[in-house]
Amino acid sequence: MTGHARISIAAWGATVLGSLVLTPVFSGPFLFISAFLCALITGIGVLLQNLRTPRVIVPIVQLVALVELLSLFFLHGTMKFGVLPWRATAVEFNSRMVDAMDSINRFSAPLPQDSHLTLFAVTVIAVTGLLIHVVAVQLRQAAWSGLLLLIMYTVPAATVHGGLPWLLFIPPAVGYILLLSAEGRSRLSRWGRRISGVSHLDAAEPVEASALGQAGRRIGLTVVAIAALLPALLPSLPEGVIGNGLAGGGTGPGIGASISSTDPMLDMGKNLKQGENVVALTYKGGPSGGSYLRLTALDLFDGNTWRIAPRPEGQKITGDLNPPPGYTGDLSAVQQDSMQVDVSRSFRSQFVPVPYPLHSISLKKDWRYDPNSLDVVSANGSIIAGKKYDLTSYDLQPTPDQLHESVTTAAPDAYTMTVPKSTPMDIKQKTNEITAPAAGNKFEMAVLIQNWFRSIGGFTYSTANAKGSGMSALEDFLLKNKEGYCEQFSTGMALMARLVGIPSRVGIGFLPGQAGKDGVYTVRMHDMHAWPELYFQGIGWVRFEPTPSARVASTPNWTVAATGDPTSPTTAPTNAPATPGSTNTPGIDKPRHDPNLPDQSGAPVVGSGNWFTNGGGQVLAGVFGALLVLSIPWLMRMLTRRRRFLRPPGRTAAEGLWSEVRDTSRDLGLDWSEVSTPRQTGQWLVSKLPADTHTAARRLARGIEALRYAEGTNPELDLRPEAAAVRKALWAQAPARRKWRARLLPPSWRWYVRRGTTEASDLLDDFDLLLARLRTRLLPNRRPHTN
Repeated sequence: MTGHARISIAAWGATVLGSLVLTPVFSGPFLFISAFLCALITGIGVLLQNLRTPRVIVPIVQLVALVELLSLFFLHGTMKFGVLPWRATAVEFNSRMVDAMDSINRFSAPLPQDSHLTLFAVTVIAVTGLLIHVVAVQLRQAAWSGLLLLIMYTVPAATVHGGLPWLLFIPPAVGYILLLSAEGRSRLSRWGRRISGVSHLDAAEPVEASALGQAGRRIGLTVVAIAALLPALLPSLPEGVIGNGLAGGGTGPGIGASISSTDPMLDMGKNLKQGENVVALTYKGGPSGGSYLRLTALDLFDGNTWRIAPRPEGQKITGDLNPPPGYTGDLSAVQQDSMQVDVSRSFRSQFVPVPYPLHSISLKKDWRYDPNSLDVVSANGSIIAGKKYDLTSYDLQPTPDQLHESVTTAAPDAYTMTVPKSTPMDIKQKTNEITAPAAGNKFEMAVLIQNWFRSIGGFTYSTANAKGSGMSALEDFLLKNKEGYCEQFSTGMALMARLVGIPSRVGIGFLPGQAGKDGVYTVRMHDMHAWPELYFQGIGWVRFEPTPSARVASTPNWTVAATGDPTSPTTAPTNAPATPGSTNTPGIDKPRHDPNLPDQSGAPVVGSGNWFTNGGGQVLAGVFGALLVLSIPWLMRMLTRRRRFLRPPGRTAAEGLWSEVRDTSRDLGLDWSEVSTPRQTGQWLVSKLPADTHTAARRLARGIEALRYAEGTNPELDLRPEAAAVRKALWAQAPARRKWRARLLPPSWRWYVRRGTTEASDLLDDFDLLLARLRTRLLPNRRPHTN
C-alpha cells in the first residue's frame, strides 16, 4: 500500500472517530451517512493519486464529488435533470442551513431528528473530513489536522448543557494518534530496516517506525490517558475552572445556571429541563405572598425567535428610576414595597432579578437600566452572582374595571405590535374564535385568551416540549398537541394578543419562590418562568398568567373579566401562588402534573429530608470513591499474588512465583537486580534472609535456573512452598514503615504501569505492521527488492 493511501485511510478514520463528539447533539443516522460519504471522498482521492493526477486537481474533484453526493442524498428534488446541482439547490441548501442554525440556537440537545439538522451534521463532518484529507495527504502536514478536528467540538460545546461526556474525548484523540502514526510510517519507510526495542516483532519487516515514532506514540497514549482520567478525577470543579467563564467562583452544590442576553428564552428552557434545582436567590420584604422577579422582557418576534429588541445605551442609576412606561396615574399615591435580595453564586446573569415596576435599587456603579423596560443590566459584562442589594418597587394593582375602560390607540414602541408575515391563517382564525365574545374590548379579549390556555383549551403542562417557540412550533402547540411549558404558553398568548391589537411582550424571570422563616423567600433555579405582559393605555404593562395550574395555581387578581362572564372561568385571583396544600379552585380541569415540576403553589417541592439526602450521601460516595481509587495498587498486588500461588505446578507457575518474590522485594525497598542470573539472585536473597530460610532460597533459585536452562528438568516442579517461605521471611524482617508502604502503595505496582504503557505502544507497533504484512501476503511480487 502506498504512503498516501495509508494516510488517506487514517484521515478517514480520524474523521469518523472525531465525529463521535456530535452524538450527544444530533440524532438519527447522520454518523453512518457521514462515514459513507467520507469513505467515497477518500476513495476518490486515493484513486486520483494512484493515477498520478496533479496534486492541486485532487481536492477540487473531491469537493465537486462531495457537492454532488450531498445534493443526491438531501436535495435531489432541486437538481436539474435529477443529477446536476443548480441554483435552486444552492438556495435550498442555504435555507436548510439557516433552519439548522436556528434550531441549534433554540433547542436543547439532543436535537430532534429533522432532515435539515441531519444535513447540517453530515455537511460539517464531510467538509471537515475533506479538509483533513487535504492537509494530511496533499499538504503532508498531518499534525495540523488536529486543529480541524476541533471544528466538530464547537456545536456540542454550544448546545450540550454541562459539557460533553468525558469518554467522548478519547476517540478523536485515538484517531489523531493513528493519523500521526500513519504519516510517520510513510515518512520513515524509506530509511532502512525497522529499529525497535519490542522483541516479539519481526525485525525483518520493513521500517514502520523509528525510536522517535515510538516515543511519539507513548506521548500520545499519555495524552489520551490524561484526557480520559482528568475529568473523572475532578468531577466537582466549578464550571469556571475548565468550562464556562461565567461560572465564577461560586460554592454550593451543582453548577448553577446562566442567563445570557443573546437568547434568554433558550437559557431558561435549559435550566428548567436539564439544570440542577439549586438556590438562585433569597429575598425578604415585598408584597404579601411574595413577588415575581423579572430579569428582562422579550419584545422582538421575527417568526422564529423571541429576543430583546435593539435598545439604546442604558441610563446610569443615580437615584429613582423613570416612572413605569404608560402609567398616567398619581404615583405618589401608589404603595411602594421594599425588598432585600441576596443572589447566590450559582446564578450567573448580567440581568438583575427585580420586581416590576422598579422604583429604586442600591446597585449603582457598573449597572444601568433601560427606561422602557426597567430592566437592570450590567454595563461592563459583570454578573449578579453573589451580589446583595436593596430595592423598592411600585405595587400597582389595576382593577378589572380600569383595564376594561382602557383604550389603547397605538403601540408604545416599534416592536410589541408587530405580527410576523409567516403567521398561519389557522392561528388567526382560532384567535378570532376565542375572543369573539369580548365584543371588541381588548381587556376582555386578553382574559378570554388567558382562560382558554388555563382551563377550557385542553392544554397540558410538560417540559417535554422541545420544539421551542418559533412559528411552526407555536402552531403545533396551539392547534395540535397542546402540550408545553411556560415558554409556549407565554409566547402563544403574546402572539394572540398582538393578533387582536394588544401590544405584548414576554417577561423572563422567577416565580415568587417558597416562603420560609422570618419572611425570607427562597427562589430556586426551577422557579424560572416566562409570562406575557400586555400593554393598556394609562396603566402600562400588565402581567397575565396563561400557564396552567400544574405550574402556577392562580392568576393575578386583575385578570378577571369585568363583565363576570361565567363562560370564561378562571382561578381565584391573587397576586401570589396559592399556599402549599391548598385545594384546587372549582371549575378548573387540572392538567396532568409532571412529578419533576414544582407543586401547585408555583414553588418547587423541597422537602427537609435528612443528612443523607441533603448531601450526606454525596459525601459518602465521594469518600468511598477516593478510597476505592487509593486501594487500586493494593488490590492489584493482592489479586496478582493470589493468582500466582493458585497456578498448578509448571514452568509458567514457577516464573510467576519468582516474579512474586521479586515484587515483594521491591515493595519492601530491597534492590532487586534485573540483569542478575537466578543463581546470583539466590545468593543475594541468602544475604538478606535469616539462616533458617537459606535452604528454601537456594532451592527456589536453582529450580528457576533448571527450568530455564537445564534439559531433563521435571516441568511439574512445585516451588510454591519455597516461594511462600522466602516471601514470609522477607516480610517478617522488614521494618514496620516498609510494611505499611508495601500494603498501601506497593512500589512494584508502578513497574506494572510502565510495562502496561510499553505493551500499549507495542500494540500500536503491531498495527503499524499489519497492513505491510497483509500486503506481503496478498501481493508478494510487489515487495521491493534491494541489491
